[in-house]
Order: sequence, then structure tokens, then C-alpha cells
Amino acid sequence: MGWFLVFLAAVSEITGVIGLKMFTEKKSVRNTIIYAAGFAGAFLFLYMAFKYLQVSIAYSVWIGVGTAGAVLVNMVFFGESKSKGRILSVALIVIGVVGLKLVS
Repeated sequence: MGWFLVFLAAVSEITGVIGLKMFTEKKSVRNTIIYAAGFAGAFLFLYMAFKYLQVSIAYSVWIGVGTAGAVLVNMVFFGESKSKGRILSVALIVIGVVGLKLVS
């Protein structure tokens, strides 16, 4: 249950990042709701995950998955650079997250 909540927190964070990107491009109520609800959901799900997992592990995985996901979403949908260095960096984040999951 704890890992599922961390996953939901990461997806919510990615949603918040997408909403924030959209809000910076066009300030609207819709974009405000997307980013505010995304970040609120992220913190709510992460808080709930702390009941099942160690805070240090859950937080680290959430940050890693959220960061990697946000970078990938921005590369695919918002035209950010797809350089080898960025892709390698995202891969290293994923390796680190998987490593933390395996040892917990």
C-alpha cells in the first residue's frame, strides 16, 4: 500500500508540474486548479505513504520518480532538450530509485 501511495504522490507531482508549466504560459483558473490540485495531491499521498514506509525512503523515491517524470514529460510535450546528458541523468535517477526500492 505504501509504494502505491508513493506512486500516486509522484503522478500527482508530475500533474502539478504540468499545470505549473501551463500556468506560466497562460494564467487561467483551469491551469491554476491543475497545478494546485496536483501538488496538494502529491503532499497528501506522500503523507499517507509515511504511515507504511520509512520517511527517508518514501521521500527519496517520490522526489526521484517525480523529477524523472517531470523531465520526461517536459521533453515529450513541451519541447525541452533531449540531449544525451539529460537522458543519462534521468536514467541514473531511475537506477537510484530502483536501488532504494530494492533495499527497503
